[in-house]
Amino acid sequence: MVKKIIFFTILFFLVIFSIQAQDNQQTTDLQKKINEYQTKLSQLSQQKNTLSSQIQYMDTQIYLTGLQISVTEQKIVETEKEINLLGSRIEGLDQSLDYLSKQLIKRIVEGYKKRPFSIFSLLLDNKNANDFLNQVKYLKTAQTNNQKLLYTVQETKTNAEELKKLREEKKIELDKQTEALNYQKQSLNNQKVQKQRLLADTQNDEKVYQNLLAKAQAEYVAIQGIIAGAGTETKLKEVKKGENIASVISGASCNSSGGHLHFIVQQNNTVVNPFDYLKSTNYRNCSGSSCDSGDGDPFNPSGNLDWPLSPTIELSQGYGSTWAVRNTWVGRIYSFHNGIDINGSSNSVLAVADGTLYRGSYALGCTLSYTKLVHKDSNISTLYLHTYTQ
Repeated sequence: MVKKIIFFTILFFLVIFSIQAQDNQQTTDLQKKINEYQTKLSQLSQQKNTLSSQIQYMDTQIYLTGLQISVTEQKIVETEKEINLLGSRIEGLDQSLDYLSKQLIKRIVEGYKKRPFSIFSLLLDNKNANDFLNQVKYLKTAQTNNQKLLYTVQETKTNAEELKKLREEKKIELDKQTEALNYQKQSLNNQKVQKQRLLADTQNDEKVYQNLLAKAQAEYVAIQGIIAGAGTETKLKEVKKGENIASVISGASCNSSGGHLHFIVQQNNTVVNPFDYLKSTNYRNCSGSSCDSGDGDPFNPSGNLDWPLSPTIELSQGYGSTWAVRNTWVGRIYSFHNGIDINGSSNSVLAVADGTLYRGSYALGCTLSYTKLVHKDSNISTLYLHTYTQ
């Protein structure tokens, strides 16, 4: 029985290794393709920014995500096979453990049924020295076999426990792989949607696309200029927290196609994450592929400043390396979003703190108007772009 357990344990791991070797080869082949298309994607990003090159970039990105999905699906199949094999092996060890335990109990019971003996009783009960030696040898062999059986029971139990632990780890791994697969499939769908949206926005026309790029580039340059202090600013008055200081411009305004507040926080003249300063509030996250899609930018306020707009806040783009930067053509213009784009329940802009109010503008083809608030007794300033000051 012991030899069978050892044999099947070795066979089990040989099967596992064989499956892993086959699956690993398939995964390696897919990974080579992924590396190839990642290089191609990088090369495309360096090409002249035309509509055709952008579409080619998107098609390559879509194909690359498809390859990544195939790798994850292969890993899921591999993990499921391992879990099933572990389940079969655990079941076999449990049956072996049950059998061995019964045999051990049976031997223990038989041992207790025999009367206690001593050297003198063995001498008296056996007719000659040969019988005596045979009896001693039998008893010693029985004791040794019982010890071996006990060791086998313990070893089988340990092996079963280790395999059960490994199976639980594989189940956790499978859950993570499944979660990753769902995210990748969602990304693939988003990429396809963005391609269709770009074609619709540009009417598949190069001139329209270049016009969109020019407007986005001009707005980016204007925002960078405002942050650097190059805007034209006029001091207005001292204001209190919560006071109405401006209004969001409805509709398009200077290269912006839709009304929104581009809110920036500066500390010691350095742009910082607004979420680190704003307090929690009711919100709707529309910064991803669609509103409340779950793939948008983080909305994680952790400060104590009131919001510049009345809730419910609608986030259209977050701070930093945003979903739009990673998934749309705006990533050709900038790689880091230096504020947050939001809308509220009204267009009224509120002072987030006591301070000095300024009216500002920056001209570059068109005039980007903004409001600036220098916080009182603080090294913090807040900028409110695409607004007109009250």
